[in-house]
Amino acid sequence: MSTERFLLALVTWLCLVAPAAAQGFNAAASPPRFELRAQPGDRLREVIEISNAGAVPAKYRVRTADWTLGADASVNFFDELRPGSCRPWVAIERADLALPGGARARYRFEVAVPPDAPVGECRFALLIEGDEPVAAQASGLNIPVRGRLGVIVYVAVGGAAPKLEVVKSGLQVVDGKRVPSIWVRNTGNAHGRVGGFLGGIDAKGRDLEFTPLSFPVLPGETRAITLNAQLGPQQPTDPVLPVRIQGTLEWAGGSQPFDQRFE
Repeated sequence: MSTERFLLALVTWLCLVAPAAAQGFNAAASPPRFELRAQPGDRLREVIEISNAGAVPAKYRVRTADWTLGADASVNFFDELRPGSCRPWVAIERADLALPGGARARYRFEVAVPPDAPVGECRFALLIEGDEPVAAQASGLNIPVRGRLGVIVYVAVGGAAPKLEVVKSGLQVVDGKRVPSIWVRNTGNAHGRVGGFLGGIDAKGRDLEFTPLSFPVLPGETRAITLNAQLGPQQPTDPVLPVRIQGTLEWAGGSQPFDQRFE
């Protein structure tokens, strides 16, 4: 990989996981996302708790952004309004926030849904960014980047809901490993997440639990969702194929029996 491509990849990665990666950026936010419901004409008021986990004072900038999800689960943020953006509905408490080391603050925002808003889902991000650039190492160079933390907000308007369907199952290669997966289509008008209770016995004879990756499937898309194996709570493992996985997949408003052999 060339130095230029490496630096671009580094900066993109830092924008997504800045609290852990960008030295000097120690912001945290709770909750990490909002999943809200509203009717046309409603006004929603919510609060984020923003904290500075560092020992020194820090200044942050807060703003809204549109976002998209790539096929590889990467997140792209946009300052400009995207087609159909609902960010004009959003008001934030203030654009700048200063916190002493170890302090936290309640930060307010509101969403004013227009009376003529169509049924659908409003999606935006609240970005919390470091006021000053921090240094990141890349190919022996100190590259100034801004730490960034994104809080994703979903607002289902007028009864919007997902309509999920498992259209395929099989193995996909993730980090060089073949992982049992399902492909989920969403023909509804709000995002959905697949959950459920699944179990199986792999080629070693081990009783395993399988959990669908809790990743949003946005309206109009089909997304691959891995079925992650574990021996028990907090004990992830790689199943030895072949493995038969059985149980029930569940999501908001629906469920589906599941019985597949992966080999």
